[in-house]
Amino acid sequence: MSKAAQDPRIEIIAKDTPFKGYFQVDSYRLRHRKFDGGWTQEMSREIFERGHAAAVLLYDPRLDHVVLIEQFRLGAHAAGFEPWLIEIVAGIIDPGETPEDVVRREALEEAGCEVGELHPIGSYLATPGGSSESLTLFCGRVDASKAGGIHGLDHEGEDIRVLALPRAEALQKLAEGAICNFTAVVALQWLALNHTEIMRIWK
Repeated sequence: MSKAAQDPRIEIIAKDTPFKGYFQVDSYRLRHRKFDGGWTQEMSREIFERGHAAAVLLYDPRLDHVVLIEQFRLGAHAAGFEPWLIEIVAGIIDPGETPEDVVRREALEEAGCEVGELHPIGSYLATPGGSSESLTLFCGRVDASKAGGIHGLDHEGEDIRVLALPRAEALQKLAEGAICNFTAVVALQWLALNHTEIMRIWK
């Protein structure tokens, strides 16, 4: 039984799964403890279950370059954003995989990069108001001089362009709003704050 299922502050009255495909939607009836010690009224909520993910900011400390990717995202188009997003490498964690396994595999598939050392950045909830998805984030050491071209798996409909950029240029794009993917924003802001430390570790 999961920690969430055992939490005495939460009463799950009913749960079912009205949709199950590549992703699934779970429907809950529940109530939870309030800050004053009482209980909320019964409420209904739907949770989008898309699995858990891992992502990696590919960084070359020798060249001081980051390796980013660009690809089409229907969700961005539906939200009224530019649909070709600048992102970092990421993937869903399959059963039996570790987050480290995922980012090494995805770095090869999406960017053609072999990852050396991995430095953990943290674990985050993507959209906890409506999804259980969590994201484990790393900074991964690569040779950016070999990065470029178009990558991705045809059978997954991937068409991914690789961008090897000086760190300063990537951070400028971030400041200008040209990078609006949440995961990439967090990773680049982390690098801006921790560049001196990662250079010390990877000297």
